[in-house]
Amino acid sequence: MHIQCLGLNHTTASIKLREQLSLNEDGIRTALSRLSCGHIISTPILELIILSTCNRTELYAISNELDFSTLEVFLSEVCGVAVGQFHSHLYQLNDIHVVRHLFYVASGLDSLVVGEPQILGQVTHALELSRGQNTTGPVLNRLFQAAIHAGKRARTETAISRNPSSISSLAATLSERKVQKISESQVVILGAGEMAELAVEALRKRGAQKILVINRSLERAHVLAQRWDAQAATFEHLHTALNSADILIASTGAPHTLVSYEMVKETMKHRAERPLVLIDIAVPRNIDPDVANIPHVKLYDMDNLNSRLETSLAERVAEVPQVKFILEEEISAFAEYLKSLEMLPIIADMRQQAEVIRQAELGKTLRHLPRLTEAERSHIEAMTQALVKKLLHAPTHRLRIEAASPRASEYADFARTLFNLSDESTHPTSTVAD
Repeated sequence: MHIQCLGLNHTTASIKLREQLSLNEDGIRTALSRLSCGHIISTPILELIILSTCNRTELYAISNELDFSTLEVFLSEVCGVAVGQFHSHLYQLNDIHVVRHLFYVASGLDSLVVGEPQILGQVTHALELSRGQNTTGPVLNRLFQAAIHAGKRARTETAISRNPSSISSLAATLSERKVQKISESQVVILGAGEMAELAVEALRKRGAQKILVINRSLERAHVLAQRWDAQAATFEHLHTALNSADILIASTGAPHTLVSYEMVKETMKHRAERPLVLIDIAVPRNIDPDVANIPHVKLYDMDNLNSRLETSLAERVAEVPQVKFILEEEISAFAEYLKSLEMLPIIADMRQQAEVIRQAELGKTLRHLPRLTEAERSHIEAMTQALVKKLLHAPTHRLRIEAASPRASEYADFARTLFNLSDESTHPTSTVAD
């Protein structure tokens, strides 16, 4: 059994490729259902969780084979992108390296903005989606719960998340710097989700007064607008809103472009030389990248947002060594759990062997006692079960303890020899939950 991670992120792939391989919530459910419904025939994948955010798409899997080709083909099919287009941008991790990577992700150390707070909730949601499709199991459940715990420790025991700088707050900071007075500028927020709300909050803190929230659903736009004393409208008013906007921040989950080149070009005809700042923090992108070629239009997306801001993260970066210390503690604890998994098939075989012997001997005894009542038979069976359980308790408990020791392989060999067990476990996966 192996833990595997196949993925790409902001350090290995451009935003253009990331948006091609990005999956929204419905897309993740559909992809997971291919596994849970048996659409992937003869797959070595036993468990699967998909983590897809604006900066990463990662597949976490449990497999009996250390082969990433199945995951590559799976990602290709669910996203409709040929393997050859993204293969060179992937990272492939296995076993303890997956554990370390996920713990760093959950703590915010692997984020575009160090310590950003949204990723922990995204890791949690990825686990919930997988549970909803029945594609996770005991190992990935345990791994993700451990990563979430480690991420929470990093945030509560260090200052890694104090004065949080999310992508949304970076967008707000950029907005403030690109106009003369943020308090007098018209700001349009395209979208009404979490990142949009964080952007509105950050803009309000920086003095923005004129904010319009545009969303497909007017009800959701109203909820966000009322919370922050802003205005609300639907997508039908986007073109009109662009005419009066000084800044537009796009953050919807739409799988296609909402602000087209033609729309912006037409808008700029009526603005003289008044500049327009467009900030696209959505993946897939909401704004046609070609609008950057229109005079007096400044476009920023996820790939250049961080590099164009002179954001001070010194205090947060100073906390990284302490966060890493916490993560190494948590990784070591999980490594012991992984070692124990290697012993579980042996323990399961010991119990199975004992159960076969118990039932055989019980059957012989009961054939010689035909006049026993049903209650008496039950009492005898319960007694034999208790005997087997107590006899096996000490050796199985010792095997669990020694599973994390340097002599684990020796104890495993001794157990197989003493109990006359086969070297090949008959319980490759089911014993994980033992």
